[in-house]
Amino acid sequence: MKFNDIIDMVEALGADDLTVWVERGWVRPDGEGDDLVFTQIDVARVRLIAECRYELEIDDEAIPVILSLLDQVYGLRRELASLVTAIDGQPDAIRAEIMRAAAAVEIKE
Repeated sequence: MKFNDIIDMVEALGADDLTVWVERGWVRPDGEGDDLVFTQIDVARVRLIAECRYELEIDDEAIPVILSLLDQVYGLRRELASLVTAIDGQPDAIRAEIMRAAAAVEIKE
């Protein structure tokens, strides 16, 4: 998806804002200058930033914090999915032992 496609797709988004978001690294499309190409993940991120800025009125200083926290959450979800897949591939006895061990772990806050 190209730069102007994103502008047309996301309500209230202007070219200046999207340019700033790319310059700040909030969105990382492939390419340079007029040849930027946005993936579906980029589009979702632009929509999230637009919602934060325009609807929730979150200021520019808070956006990087929000994006960082969301990146961490998605990273943890990917790691957890990998772990679940690895556990599912184990024999029944090993899966049962993992479940017993997990149940015995006390999480301290």
